[in-house]
Amino acid sequence: MEKKFKLGLIRVVTITDEHLLNQHGRLLEQYYPQFSVESRCIEDQPTGIHDDETEALAVPKIIKLVKEWQDVDAVVISCAGDPAVQELRAELTIPVIGAGEATALLAQNYGKKFGVLGITEDVPRAYSRAFGANIVGTCRTEGVYSTLDLMTEKGRTSVVQKALELKELGAEVIALACTGMSTIEIAKELEDVCQIPVIDPVMAEGLVAYFECLRTVRSEFVG
Repeated sequence: MEKKFKLGLIRVVTITDEHLLNQHGRLLEQYYPQFSVESRCIEDQPTGIHDDETEALAVPKIIKLVKEWQDVDAVVISCAGDPAVQELRAELTIPVIGAGEATALLAQNYGKKFGVLGITEDVPRAYSRAFGANIVGTCRTEGVYSTLDLMTEKGRTSVVQKALELKELGAEVIALACTGMSTIEIAKELEDVCQIPVIDPVMAEGLVAYFECLRTVRSEFVG
């Protein structure tokens, strides 16, 4: 039987609904049956991370949660802004994967002009580093200011409109820059409407996590 890897997954929004809390974990287990996922969320941030101030508040909370895990093969920060990823990598010996880095990495296989579709005014750092001057348009979706807005019909419609706008501006691939868009599972709809590849952050973070877990096992075997 193939080895199952245990992932620790951090949601960067305070969630009291267990079903919603575990949504990204369920998606990862669906996409990658090799995973068993345990999800946790940060405290006292019901609207999550949507600017520099809320990210600064979240970073120590994320680090605290992650350090409480003793038995995971890798940690996934399920946020396109990759909060606390660098800090955790400096302290932990297991892989730490950020959704933003993973999405940007995968998107580069599908085009040379990138539409970054998110909820923040600025393009997340991982996307700007990877895509540079090849980003078209702006990042923020009209009328969407937090992940909660994505769960409304108006928010979903705004995401579709933004994707069409980015395609019109020349995007060859759309990189989703908010994992809340994975929560509402909108990537397939956007691909159908725009007829270009759309990279889902949760699917991307899982792919990179799986590679990192396999790489770690291989290194242990060779060692």
